Amino acid sequence: MFESLEQLKTYEAGKPIELVVREYGIKPQNIIKLASNENPYGPSPKVIEKVRKNATLMHRYPDDSFYELKEGLSKKFDIKSENIIIGAGSDQVLEFAIHGIKPKKVLMAGITFAMYEIFSKQVGAEILKTPSKTHNLEEFYEIYKKEKPEIIFLCIPNNPLGECLNSNEVFDFIEKIDEETLIIIDGAYQEFASFKDKNKEIKPKDILKYKNVLYTGTFSKAYGLGGMRVGYGIANEFIIKNLHKLRPPFNISILSLIASIESLKDKDWVRMGIENNFKEMQKYIDFANENNLEYIESFTNFIVLYINNSTKVANELLKKGIIIRDMASYGFSAIRITIGKPSENDILLKNLRELIEL
Repeated sequence: MFESLEQLKTYEAGKPIELVVREYGIKPQNIIKLASNENPYGPSPKVIEKVRKNATLMHRYPDDSFYELKEGLSKKFDIKSENIIIGAGSDQVLEFAIHGIKPKKVLMAGITFAMYEIFSKQVGAEILKTPSKTHNLEEFYEIYKKEKPEIIFLCIPNNPLGECLNSNEVFDFIEKIDEETLIIIDGAYQEFASFKDKNKEIKPKDILKYKNVLYTGTFSKAYGLGGMRVGYGIANEFIIKNLHKLRPPFNISILSLIASIESLKDKDWVRMGIENNFKEMQKYIDFANENNLEYIESFTNFIVLYINNSTKVANELLKKGIIIRDMASYGFSAIRITIGKPSENDILLKNLRELIEL
């Protein structure tokens, strides 16, 4: 029983606040969680109010056509609703694609979103990874020519490292790939990358001319709806039509649907969160420079700092009620920190400074 799952690793999410409360006896209000790349500002107050007013509808299923949400995304990206599929988080759309194709080989960066590998192994695929941790498209192409994988994952920007390819590099790469190989562009953090540098922006409309490209996005990051689990896929109508064959009915809740529709309307709130993200990220960059720490330039809402004894540092911070992500499980000593609110970042940096000075 479950023989095929014995070698499959379980995805490790960031430690929840509740676990730290139980293990360390710290009051929830005194815990700072900067481990799961959540939006520290949460959703727009208008979204919260809309959900509150509609809370009595939670016994109802949502409109399974997702008409209004698709219309909002269509307007945002200047595409047709027929080019969109809605998922319970963008990772569900990734799962649809992998289970639909059932690839024998899947290619990805040396270090990237863990669910690519987990979903792929569920269908028995061989995992191909580039020698480099980050996205090196020359390495991608060399492996592609030799192995001919059925799916290639490009995480732009890359989670969990934060680096980001330029869009012209991505499209040049797509042009060299046979149409029998599906290229999946994971744009979970695209709102951050395109704000920081327009050269990084992947416009979903531009991928529709390709027969073999799927773009995925999410409401979990820039829109602050991580707990609502809403994502989407964008591709030509042939791909979307086939992915819909795998989508279960009512795959997001009615309150998730209401929240995501409303969140698209408050552009000022989203922009505020992104602006503050990069303003606060500069504190970490300054800290790294002052303490001779290497870091990865980030185009996301988190930053990776190379630091000695990362596991010890992460555990010591945890005892103080500060949750970050230890990167030791990825094979190198570093910590990943979600950019929080100003006070959260100041407290973390104060404690981190004390630890590295010991």
